[in-house]
Amino acid sequence: MAQNAMGAFRGSNLNKRILFTFLMLVVFRVGAHIPIPGIHAAVIQSLFTKGATIFALLNLFSGGATATLSVFALSIIPYINASIIMQLMTVVIPSVEEWSKEGEEGQKKISKVTRWLSLGLGSLQSLGIAYYLYNYSSNGVFAYVHHDIGTMLLTALLLLTGSMLLMFVGEEITDKGIGNGISLLVLFGIISRLPFGIETLFKYITAGVLSWPKMIIFLIVAVIIIAAVVYVNEGQRKIPVQYPKRVVGRRMYQGQSTHLPIRVNQAGVIPVIFAISLLILPYTLAQFFKGGWVTWMQHYFGFTSPLYIAVEFILVVVFTFFYTDVVFKVDDVADNLKNGGGYIPGIRPGKPTAEYLARVSGRLTLIGALFLGIVSVLPSFVTMGMGVNLYFGGTSLLIIVGVALDTLKQMQAQMLMRNYQGFMKGGGR
Repeated sequence: MAQNAMGAFRGSNLNKRILFTFLMLVVFRVGAHIPIPGIHAAVIQSLFTKGATIFALLNLFSGGATATLSVFALSIIPYINASIIMQLMTVVIPSVEEWSKEGEEGQKKISKVTRWLSLGLGSLQSLGIAYYLYNYSSNGVFAYVHHDIGTMLLTALLLLTGSMLLMFVGEEITDKGIGNGISLLVLFGIISRLPFGIETLFKYITAGVLSWPKMIIFLIVAVIIIAAVVYVNEGQRKIPVQYPKRVVGRRMYQGQSTHLPIRVNQAGVIPVIFAISLLILPYTLAQFFKGGWVTWMQHYFGFTSPLYIAVEFILVVVFTFFYTDVVFKVDDVADNLKNGGGYIPGIRPGKPTAEYLARVSGRLTLIGALFLGIVSVLPSFVTMGMGVNLYFGGTSLLIIVGVALDTLKQMQAQMLMRNYQGFMKGGGR
């Protein structure tokens, strides 16, 4: 088995794909350390002492590039937002829905519109960040060395260019590398912050702020949560599907029994990203203003406040149901089964099948939604329980596990395609 695996790896183009993916990720990490010129680094660092802001979210996806305001500081947030919007548009706009059903040609149209939408969103976001920095100062020092409109526009242009370059890199990884390129960029951005997190933990322990028993409990809880995320992420309900005998010309084809898999977590990490973005936005906008309501928001709507935790949990659950309804259309699945001659044993084709799938999907989604909600609010409870400000992000954990599993599956599929017989027969020839 192991010999067949190594032979498949050497004989296929998998090694070339992995090498290409590695080189593209190196480009990503190198660009993350190239700062935009004309910026006071200390002023940018002061942005991250204000708690949960939109800059903290950008820093998560960019792998620390936002903290140094590098050319990749905007990361691929515009592309992610554009992709989410296009998925939602398949429900709202009939023409986009038709594209999603046209196969490869339809996907090309959706990809083209997604790129242009990414450019538009990236322009707005880069200008917004540049304008915010233009008005921002720390201890009387402005963010720009030369406080003028030209520097602001140059910053916006470099941020937009870096984001579009990352979009290109991600698509190239998807086409010529291994795994989903956009997801891998986010994954390695998060992983790159891991050494910084470990260093922070040891600083807490050395300073006596964090005790070893609490640290051990933290690690045990982390391992349990990772195992639970893997279990739920891979969990699915297999609905039996039966196809009757068919006569095509002079040949008779026997009936087939297969199954329709419905995942427990069909929405992935998208609902968590939605919820965090909405919760951070008002907190960030409040920093533009002054007044009693701003103080109230900072006090009662902070990252570890009970109100923030409760609202985040509710939003994640609601968005999970909403997004699952977008990506898993029971009516379309029922129609496809009916048109293909398939049926679920004991369930009539057509509307009864759609209603049955909706009930099953609803029960599974409830489990997945509650799980996502619990994982998303765990960082706040861990922070309060340990008495220190630790970054133990549920969003990060979901992304890491999901992308890692998907990439491993694609690598396995590549090797199986190369040496299918050896894998299936356990090395026998």
